[in-house]
Amino acid sequence: MSNVSVFTRRDPFAEFDSLVRNAFSPSGSTSRLDFTPAVETVRDGDDVVVRLELPGIDVSNDVTVEVTNGRLVVKGERRDERAESKAGESGEQPARRISEIRYGSFERSFGLPGHVTAEAVSASYDAGILAVRVAGVYAGTEPTRIEISQG
Repeated sequence: MSNVSVFTRRDPFAEFDSLVRNAFSPSGSTSRLDFTPAVETVRDGDDVVVRLELPGIDVSNDVTVEVTNGRLVVKGERRDERAESKAGESGEQPARRISEIRYGSFERSFGLPGHVTAEAVSASYDAGILAVRVAGVYAGTEPTRIEISQG
């Protein structure tokens, strides 16, 4: 059995990783979604707050939040700035690295009730978390008991 370290010239898992990605990626897809941010949704009174983990992303340039066809859509891209800058600096080949950080495009979509419009949506970003508040999602959803008449 051979030892593998960060100094190994060839990543022994690269081929396996590639096979798994190809096997489980959407068939016929021309763009790969390599990065899927973790999400949590929380009810806050009549509102819902959707939080997405987006550390290291320039949200002003690389993320959009939209309401389209009754859905809240958050999409963007996590760029590997280090790879882009090192590739063209000098004529030498870049150093081999092993990374568990995923880069690439992402898109997350959430269904909205029919009464919610784009005006009800606001977004903020702090400490790597994008918080999207959708006001009034639960407004008027409390059950109303109807009296049954006998007669």
